[in-house]
Amino acid sequence: MKHVLFLCSGNYYRSRFAEELFNFHSEKAHLNWRALSRALAIERGSENVGSLSPFSIEALKARNIVPATLARFPLACRSEDFETADFVIAMKEAEHRPLIIERFPGWQNRVTYWHVHDIDAAGPAEAIDMIDRLVSDLIVSMTSGEN
Repeated sequence: MKHVLFLCSGNYYRSRFAEELFNFHSEKAHLNWRALSRALAIERGSENVGSLSPFSIEALKARNIVPATLARFPLACRSEDFETADFVIAMKEAEHRPLIIERFPGWQNRVTYWHVHDIDAAGPAEAIDMIDRLVSDLIVSMTSGEN
């Protein structure tokens, strides 16, 4: 089994939605891939309520996906997460590249960066739709053997 690691700041909204969505589609496509997600700056999520963003829960429900990680609270990224991942994706380069450079030096150029804004810069519908498209594109590339 190969692993994709989704990263965002708090592991509460974007990366968790990507993880759940990827795992749902990967299983349907019978891919030998599984997603995990982690926080690069978990301390920034101190005001997050519960284990998973209501925006993520709502978006998953709208897609008939039952979140497997609903009971799991956000997890901080560790060096081992990078070392065991076959593919790493950070949700927003401008936000996450500096955090990776600071906290996980040497990994910044081994990460694929998406450009999905957090709630402070984009509405949830816009961000969720973008993650949906990007994950779908990733699944297609994996089924065609590009990754």
